[in-house]
Amino acid sequence: MPYVNIKITDENVTSQQKAELIEGVTELLKIVLNKNPETTVVVIDEVSTDNWGIGGQQVTERRKKGK
Repeated sequence: MPYVNIKITDENVTSQQKAELIEGVTELLKIVLNKNPETTVVVIDEVSTDNWGIGGQQVTERRKKGK
């Protein structure tokens, strides 16, 4: 039973976009690894940009600075 955890920043991702991610990842595992879609689990975690850091800075602050 494959388990995939997708982590994205919480920035207005729609339910439709999430559904497409889940469907796409499930299909990819079926094609590449021959995994059964009925037993494939996909979880999407949305993380605040205050809680996501790149290069020693919060994403929120990096974006304010235009990086």
